[in-house]
Amino acid sequence: PSSGPLYAAAPNIDHTQRFVRNDYCDWLKWLQQDIGFDGWRLDFSLGYAGAYAGEYIERTAPALAFGEFWDSCDYGGGALAYNQDAHRHRLLAWCVATGNRAAAFDFTTKAILQEAVAKNERWRLRDEQGNPPGLIGLSAAHAVTFIDNHDTGSTLQHWPFPRSHLQEGYSYILSHPGTPCVFYDDLHDASCGPIIRQLMRMRRRNKLHAQSQVVIHEAREGLYAAVIDDRVLLHMGPDEW
Repeated sequence: PSSGPLYAAAPNIDHTQRFVRNDYCDWLKWLQQDIGFDGWRLDFSLGYAGAYAGEYIERTAPALAFGEFWDSCDYGGGALAYNQDAHRHRLLAWCVATGNRAAAFDFTTKAILQEAVAKNERWRLRDEQGNPPGLIGLSAAHAVTFIDNHDTGSTLQHWPFPRSHLQEGYSYILSHPGTPCVFYDDLHDASCGPIIRQLMRMRRRNKLHAQSQVVIHEAREGLYAAVIDDRVLLHMGPDEW
């Protein structure tokens, strides 16, 4: 039996069986003790109940753990819907199901951010309550923000962030709350890599963190302006502010 959607490329593991879960934890401990891993990135984490993921994390005590809970955003009329509350609440619900032992990739923020910069629709970057519209605006401590990964970008190109706006995208996630994840390909890109490193130094220098506070002053087509922790100002878009 499955506690989530099936994945056609691999057999289903019966997490309901105690002996299966014991074997799984033994394997994770081998990865830790013999190989040297210290954290878990849980692939296709919507494929089994968050409670099982929480058990594996509790029994192996990694330094960090986060899941790839990748499901569809909400669309209307062929366009990304402005309100993605249901989507980000599903991400949070999975984190809570793990006993709050795991964070999740903030797919909501990725979807909204790349739509906003690609189509000059930066009004998307403020929700109806005046907060960031992704998981970072709902529960930033649970959010792992990212621009691309090996599935969305790189050689697969399933859902790539627009290359001409990479600097804008990294300026957003490296100045905002959540735990930003920098894609290896982008970090070693000749044009974008040095700017990403500058932004990483800026984040450390200003002691920005997963639960930093954001005040959004403007969010319209050609302008997004926000102040983070009263120390950093982010200005995105062609309009003056």
